[in-house]
Amino acid sequence: MATVKYIIRGKEDPVTIYLRFIHGRKHDYIKSTGKIINISNCILSGSGKKSPILEGVKRNSKEMKNLNRKLRDLKNQIIDRYDEAAPGEINSEWLQKQIDIFNGNVAVEETAKSDLLVDAIQNIIDTAGLRENSKGGLGLSKNRIDNYKNLLQIIIKYQGKKRLKVQDVDIKFGKDFLDWMLNKRNYAESYAKKKIDDLKTVCADAEINGFTVSPQLKRVKGGKAKNQYILYLSPQELQTIEQAPLTSKSLLNTRKWLLLGCNLGQRGQDLLNLTEENFVTRNGLEVIELKQEKTGKQVTIPVLPVTKEILKEGLPYNISLQKFNKHLKDLCKEVGIDEVIPGMKIEMVDKNGKIIPKDKNGKRKEKGEKRKVKGSFPKWQLMSSHVCRRSFATNTYGKLPTPLIMQITAHSTEKMFLGYIGKSSMDYAQQIADFYAKEAQKTVIK
Repeated sequence: MATVKYIIRGKEDPVTIYLRFIHGRKHDYIKSTGKIINISNCILSGSGKKSPILEGVKRNSKEMKNLNRKLRDLKNQIIDRYDEAAPGEINSEWLQKQIDIFNGNVAVEETAKSDLLVDAIQNIIDTAGLRENSKGGLGLSKNRIDNYKNLLQIIIKYQGKKRLKVQDVDIKFGKDFLDWMLNKRNYAESYAKKKIDDLKTVCADAEINGFTVSPQLKRVKGGKAKNQYILYLSPQELQTIEQAPLTSKSLLNTRKWLLLGCNLGQRGQDLLNLTEENFVTRNGLEVIELKQEKTGKQVTIPVLPVTKEILKEGLPYNISLQKFNKHLKDLCKEVGIDEVIPGMKIEMVDKNGKIIPKDKNGKRKEKGEKRKVKGSFPKWQLMSSHVCRRSFATNTYGKLPTPLIMQITAHSTEKMFLGYIGKSSMDYAQQIADFYAKEAQKTVIK
């Protein structure tokens, strides 16, 4: 863990306050904070040493209180920036830059003046609060910012001692970077392609800031990987879950959320955010109105008899998304949703991408990194909140008109919707053919 201490040097007032940054044996740097103080206002320890440690500032004036606060804020900022940085990024220059940024000697936005790829990514992170989001407002979401932070760490690892520039991102770079992520880092295809898309966004932003980008940038391939594993609960499985005898309060609550989610077709967080205020009556019709967190789209869902039956004793009690995902696995395991199926799940893997097994106490013998791995698993192990939305979409496809389902799931295009439930345009053609076959049969009967 990194530590930050303040020291002073000299015996005559005023003295300069220095910052010492220490982490392990490799990192031990001392830099001037640019701030001075009189020794009489210092609270020191180790005063017999050459550089006594500044433990605090005597708060005998407003000026001293402000200095104390600034030193505390600088320390916290450096620790925060250290937590976000990759090990190879930390050096004496890095520390000086953090102090300069804090003191206003270097504006955060100046990272936009660098054509280095890491600086272009950092610029987006630092200016996230001023950027337009997908909902039309200002400020990128925490999830989006985290995506860019992850990209920054990945690029730092990928470039090693090189200093990659924005204009280096061309077709060859895209292929090499994708190959490295897939075969050296063992990332899932969907995740790796998403990082390519994020990188293209970074370069496009750098171009707006006046930097040269490769003429091949738009042809660098990212995109979404085809979802090979469509995980949903069939009507029969949902019936098994609904009728299973349960005694656990948490599993009873989770079952209620699950059944409700499979009837409303919303993402996990949107589902778990529902309150009584979302239930309203419009023109004599009971509906659920909500604004989707991810897309910002307004959705109106009719309260059907099956929904009323689920909610006859009121809404389930509030639960976090993390706990819902955990309890959902426990619930499906409890009721026997254990068919072994192909899929992907997050595991701790070693540098070769192999799962690190747990011992009898549930602990792993070595540290690793979390990755999505392919395999065959009992179905309950693959469960997460997203099964609600996908089960609704899959189970109602062919029963309700597709545009009506899309109004509830808020898919923008039919192509996106069909890909979401694992259907192709051929499935849609078959649905049309079946419809006309039924119409023709009605004509013959008449």
